Amino acid sequence: MIENPILKGFNPDPCICRKGEDYYIAVSSFEWFPAIPIYHSKDLKNWELLTHVITDEKRLDLGRLRTGQGIWAPDISYCEQDSLFYVVYGSMVPNGMNIDNYLITAPDIMGPWSEPVYLQSSGFDASIFHDDDGRKYVMSLEWERREGYYRPGAVCMAEYSAQEKRLLDYPKRVWYGGTKRGWIEGPHMYRHAGKYYLLCAEGGTGYHHCAAVGRSGSVWGPFESDPGNPIITSFLDKGEEVRTKAGEEYKFYNPGIRIQKAGHASLVETTNGRWYAAHLCARPFFPELRCTLGRETAIEAMVWTEDGWIRKKNGSPLPEDACEESGLAEISLPRTPEFDDFDDDRLGIAYYAPRHMPDTFADVTARKGYVRLRGQEVLDSFDKVSVLARKLTSVHMVIQTKLEFTPEVWQHTAGLVLYYDNLNYLYLRKYYSEKLGQSALSIVNSDKGVVKELTETRTAVSEQPVRLKMVIDSRATHFEWAYGEDWNMIGGVFDTTRFSDEYAGEFTGTMAGIACTDGVFRRKYADFDYFSMEDLEK
Repeated sequence: MIENPILKGFNPDPCICRKGEDYYIAVSSFEWFPAIPIYHSKDLKNWELLTHVITDEKRLDLGRLRTGQGIWAPDISYCEQDSLFYVVYGSMVPNGMNIDNYLITAPDIMGPWSEPVYLQSSGFDASIFHDDDGRKYVMSLEWERREGYYRPGAVCMAEYSAQEKRLLDYPKRVWYGGTKRGWIEGPHMYRHAGKYYLLCAEGGTGYHHCAAVGRSGSVWGPFESDPGNPIITSFLDKGEEVRTKAGEEYKFYNPGIRIQKAGHASLVETTNGRWYAAHLCARPFFPELRCTLGRETAIEAMVWTEDGWIRKKNGSPLPEDACEESGLAEISLPRTPEFDDFDDDRLGIAYYAPRHMPDTFADVTARKGYVRLRGQEVLDSFDKVSVLARKLTSVHMVIQTKLEFTPEVWQHTAGLVLYYDNLNYLYLRKYYSEKLGQSALSIVNSDKGVVKELTETRTAVSEQPVRLKMVIDSRATHFEWAYGEDWNMIGGVFDTTRFSDEYAGEFTGTMAGIACTDGVFRRKYADFDYFSMEDLEK
């Protein structure tokens, strides 16, 4: 069986495609660099983080964006006629849901990727459909702002000319969705048995989330709704569908299943003729209903019915803890190592930084066997912070590092961080304490933007290397420190659940990592000997 989620932690809005015997999933990255992670599999069961589509800040400006902005729901496809991968993406910016959508191509998934082609700015979650006749169409969800019109809007589509590298007309409305849940988004078009199928997310990205399908004999519609809609969801409406309103999500929690928020799906056909849907999901703490790991990716076995609709193979739209294997030969792939000693000449692929590329402040060549972080702005900044982080993939983890750092003024800090965003983090840092007249450790807690140094945790330390540890045990998180093997607890126990979309008010995910600040000259550095994330659930 394939255990769900297949991509644990902050991996939302999956788009799946196939080239030959290789399967790829692209997920949202929001304000984090590198952007648009691509996962790879041979069997739909074993997945590896393979590459990222955008690693150049000249192509994507994420500076000063608040949490939840940036790259939303990228679309990846492979067109056999062109022998090209296509990625369509948009970067959301504040104020009125403004988004510019672009298209890039590459003959190989590892790149190099073409220069971006500007498409349009009228909608988000844009995707491309390659028809059998060689024509191409770009669709997205328009954002309706007028009073008296259906909100948030309709799925709109326009034909795309690969030769002219532009849309040939204004986008036209083609579908308003297949349920009454509202908040349609994430459109993907497929052709099967001579029909066109439009698969969309509906109900918002919370507990009322779902995937629904419409079908037409023409690419332009009209589309008839699948009478079995929604085809994937964690909540069965029992005939009382309502359009979701903000703040009503929690009443749609389904206590009978583990995987919640199922929706935002995409389809792939395997080499042996089977169909699967990759979809968004989440695993909340109960009763808080907070998802510290953010929105993750699961997969479901699908079948086509005799009357031409696609459904989950087991007959229920509810997500499964484990789904039927693909029948393909199982092939293990490299996993991100739990322990990184920074001995390689390049930074590991699984590291991310908010709003700027990690290599703008992190260097693994300056000192062999260490990563050197150059301090920048304080962690609650919306711009240039030196946070080098990895995705939290379990709420049962031990995270450690070893730090060499000699702060000279109080604005110099370095340490270990649990980071949802610049408004919500826990930071065990070494710094210069003017009260003590020497270096010290203490914990800084940012709770919805209220930043407090927990002065009762202030502990004098020497300039020798110091080990820092974070223990996440379900709802309880605490810190420890040591020079050698004897660990000392510092501070109390913190609520893990508040590092979540539901508490913080956005929809990304929690990260753990190392950090450094220099509030004077932006040049003070800290050396980290290793970084480890041990998953205690394995």
